Amino acid sequence: MRVVDVAIVGAGFAGLAMAGALRRAGRDDIVVLERADDVGGTWRDNTYPGVACDVPAHLYSLAAHPNPHWTRTFAAGGEIQRYLRDVAVRENLGERLRLRTPLLGARWDADRAVWHLDTGAEPVTARSLVLACGRLTEPHVPAIEGLESFDGALFHSARWDHDVDLAGKRVAVVGTGASAVQLVPELAGRAAHVTLFQRTPAWIVPRGGGDIPVDERERLADHPGDLARLRAELYAEGEQRFASRSGEPAASAAAREIALDHLHAQVADPALRDALTPDYAFGCKRVLLSDAFYPAVASDAVTLEPTALVSVEGSTLVAASGARHDADVLVLATGFASAQQPYADLVHGEEGTLAAHWSDGMTSFGSTVVVGFPNLFVLNGPNASLGHNSAVLMAEEQAAYVVRALCERDRRPDLVLRVRPDAETAYTDEIAAAAASTPWLTGGCRNWYVDHRSGRLTLLWPGTVQAFHERLAGADGSEFEPARTPVTGSIPTHPHG
Repeated sequence: MRVVDVAIVGAGFAGLAMAGALRRAGRDDIVVLERADDVGGTWRDNTYPGVACDVPAHLYSLAAHPNPHWTRTFAAGGEIQRYLRDVAVRENLGERLRLRTPLLGARWDADRAVWHLDTGAEPVTARSLVLACGRLTEPHVPAIEGLESFDGALFHSARWDHDVDLAGKRVAVVGTGASAVQLVPELAGRAAHVTLFQRTPAWIVPRGGGDIPVDERERLADHPGDLARLRAELYAEGEQRFASRSGEPAASAAAREIALDHLHAQVADPALRDALTPDYAFGCKRVLLSDAFYPAVASDAVTLEPTALVSVEGSTLVAASGARHDADVLVLATGFASAQQPYADLVHGEEGTLAAHWSDGMTSFGSTVVVGFPNLFVLNGPNASLGHNSAVLMAEEQAAYVVRALCERDRRPDLVLRVRPDAETAYTDEIAAAAASTPWLTGGCRNWYVDHRSGRLTLLWPGTVQAFHERLAGADGSEFEPARTPVTGSIPTHPHG
């Protein structure tokens, strides 16, 4: 039985960051398992009209692979996908990258101290397992009475059906989150009419940016130091946004005023402005960036239905207000199963599944390692999301922590890392204390950062990226239980011996 040192599940930003960090540390005995036929994660899957990142492209890049060639301040999804393909090539993963290889199950073998992975084809055995599966992978489809009766084209924004011709069609969009804010202006220019179902309005601030001139791209390519300084400036700007997102009074009030001024400048109708004004604290939900959404909604091309879609009767959509709207195409821009990770049912540790361990909401130490799951690392999992800066930075910090933890594993006679239960409890309590007074918990909204089974903040890191870096850098291995005597039947070969 061949045993690979590290198996990585997922070839999006986090998985590629992890593979690169391992290889730069001299750890080439890895495999990257990707269920799809290409790398890219969410940027492979989301191809809806207008899809783009809301983090400046020069920061939404891996530190080891800065890209001077971005064509727009906020890169379109297709350009990000091409960037990730290029990263995979530059990392020279070769046969280490296995496309069309889904994780169907993972089980910890305590006798041999390895993970057995079921892929539906050749099984994989690994000393350590990294889940880099992402949190925006499985579309959330709300329970709407009669949804299956809709007699037109029906799809989620993350599974866009490009075979549907929208010209001359009445299109309904459910949701006003990040995807819808990008999507609706595009649809307004293509469809005969758009009806937008809004359960809750979003705080929206100006986007700015635009095309990056060719001479600017050439300058950044010729002067890597300038690109590094630009990344540092964008990072610092992002860190400054934490104050307004986390509820610091002066910063939140200033940001709220910017959002309201933006709304008033772009929407003249007082009644429509009122319907688009959130009644919850700034930062409670994800703050969105757009210069095109409000003008689209204010135009004759879009009708705002300021209540949720509650039932479907053939081609007629019934809102909570009682209003009825006819549509030929129905797009669900309703987000993802983010608080309850879809892979959790597949992973069996020492006493049960990740789903069972997380039945009251995700928990971990360092947002990365979990009690009862030896030699397992989770990227983009518990409390590893951000509302103010680039999530790529968080994945890179976690990847660096994994590399250090593997060095700790290699020093142990049993080659096993088991998280101490009290270390996970203390970290969970630390998160709860930091989040207690923030808008994410007290702001009067329902958001995807909080697991509503427990009311805990389980997705968002309640601090700056720098604080996360310091927290993980300060972990010294004491979060793990003392090594045990190797059991009979374990695989003695040292991963680097």
